Amino acid sequence: MKIWLNGQLCDRTDARLNVLDAGVQHGVGLFETMLARDGAVIRLDQHLARLETSAQQLGLADALRVDPLGEAVLDTLAANGMRDARIRLTVTGGDLGLPWTRTPADREREVRSPTIIIVAQPPTDYPEELFARGVAATVSASRHSTSDRFLGHKSLWYWPRIEALGHAARVGCTESLWFSTAGFLASGSVSNVFLVKDGVLSTPIARGDDEAMDGEITLMQPVLPGCTRMAVMEWALSQGTRVRIRNLTIDDVVAADEVFVTNSSWGVLPVVRVDESIIGNGKPGACAISMRECWLA
Repeated sequence: MKIWLNGQLCDRTDARLNVLDAGVQHGVGLFETMLARDGAVIRLDQHLARLETSAQQLGLADALRVDPLGEAVLDTLAANGMRDARIRLTVTGGDLGLPWTRTPADREREVRSPTIIIVAQPPTDYPEELFARGVAATVSASRHSTSDRFLGHKSLWYWPRIEALGHAARVGCTESLWFSTAGFLASGSVSNVFLVKDGVLSTPIARGDDEAMDGEITLMQPVLPGCTRMAVMEWALSQGTRVRIRNLTIDDVVAADEVFVTNSSWGVLPVVRVDESIIGNGKPGACAISMRECWLA
């Protein structure tokens, strides 16, 4: 396996990360997970634009050169001889050095040099039964804070989400749904969430959705603006389906005709049960099936 690390391709066994790297020491960093199909990376430009925006807004890097990053992603894919792949692009805060020994003047003169890692692996082979029958989800016992501005970005701090996924697996579920401290549906541990009710497709308000909120309460939203989420909304609108971006409660979830979750690996995954509540008729609905067909096209 060839890894792209800080401008160079190297064998996996030769890839070395500084132990003082901010990603290792403090989880300072961002990442994007992308899917390559037949040599093309799906929505590569959107993934890179989201990464660039997050890096600027969170102060990770003043400017990321996204065009060379896109080329590096494709070079990594080619170097591994892969046409279909799951690609992870990680950007960390770089070498921390010894920050407590540096004066304010030293820090003022510093030029940040982030660590950049690109890994291409075979895509996960999910069984088709997962999509044909749908999956169960549980509700996470933890909550996303509406005052945490990092939650709307794809940061390295995924431990709470991974823990929630582990709990979901132990109770026979595939995903864990998170709600905010304000009581509104936020996301899955590793996905965005959609509901369908009376033919209307609804999804929680994400970072950057302020102008599309249908007059909803304006709180900071701990929701990532997913690239597959955007694709689903575009496809729905192109088919004449009404799309609403709004606050959703647990009552909305259990009363929905359909629930499905989206990410770059799954694409569109129907949810037919949330804890003990059966969603709709307990089978994947027409909207989820249609959206999945669009994703596979």
